[in-house]
Amino acid sequence: MIKHSNTANLVILMVSVGIIGASGYTGGELLRFLSKHPQVEVVAATSRQYAGKPLKKVHPHLQDLELEFTDNIDNIDADLIFTATPHGASMKIVPSIIEQDIKVVDLSGDYRFDDIKTYEKWYGMKQENPLDAVYGLPEIYREKIKDAQLVANPGCFPTGAILACIPLVYEKLAETFIIDSKTGVSGAGIKPTPVTHYPNCSDNIIPYNVTDHRHTPEIRQELSKVNPVKVSFTPHLVPVIRGILTTVHTFLKEDLSPDELESIYSGFYQGEPFTKIIEIGEIPRLSAVRGSNECHIGCFEIDDNGRAVIISAIDNLVKGASGQAIQNMNIMFGFDEKTSLDFPAVHP
Repeated sequence: MIKHSNTANLVILMVSVGIIGASGYTGGELLRFLSKHPQVEVVAATSRQYAGKPLKKVHPHLQDLELEFTDNIDNIDADLIFTATPHGASMKIVPSIIEQDIKVVDLSGDYRFDDIKTYEKWYGMKQENPLDAVYGLPEIYREKIKDAQLVANPGCFPTGAILACIPLVYEKLAETFIIDSKTGVSGAGIKPTPVTHYPNCSDNIIPYNVTDHRHTPEIRQELSKVNPVKVSFTPHLVPVIRGILTTVHTFLKEDLSPDELESIYSGFYQGEPFTKIIEIGEIPRLSAVRGSNECHIGCFEIDDNGRAVIISAIDNLVKGASGQAIQNMNIMFGFDEKTSLDFPAVHP
């Protein structure tokens, strides 16, 4: 459990961490970042399929990690557990972890919704074990995350979309948002499907769940907590491995110049360690955030109809999943928020 070590009269808080569902892409990213975290010891990484096998057999980029996968999810002695499990699976295991007074960051959608009926409608399953959770978007809920027992890590699409929209909602400058997102294939998970099979998705752009993607109510919920809004969202699969590029269209309620629009965003995100406002005239790039926990927001163009266009870029596996989960963990334990996450993206 929590340990204190004294190095050169500096007291360092050390926490133990477990990962349930560690063999997927998000599990691999959690392990990659945590392996360089000076205040974390990974004590368990679970996988039913690979139990007993070394982590590096599944995650070949993690050759220095000597830990083996385990299938024992019931007796993990840790201060915090990441549940990188599918929707519907988390709700079966998170309550028992909470009962042991272990903190949880859940990467599924099971605890993101304030209204259980909304979850059940959009995810097509009954929420069997509802719990109170803090929505884990640090730019908005940092103070609540500090004291949370359970953090519901946001979805990848909602992260990029909410960050691109919410300054305008706070300023009451827009109330209808048309959101178009392009996502890399890793967002579909490690198990291949006919859609994500290389010959089918390469050289192609595939719109899907065009008007009924389950991340739509998540985006709407968080924006509407500030002011009521209308949200329409359409995702597209594009032939890249990582990244989400989100283009937001909205008609402003006041006449603004691009400079004024950019100034609103710069002021809103001033001091944020990972959300960066790109210079007017520049467009956020996926390669500029690849492998990093950064969200880049830019464009800020306005046409002669008063339509503003704002674009955000994130790595769906990092700021859209595992990196943000570790950012939340850092906040929960009072660590420097940037610990193990503070490095540039991989470009080109």
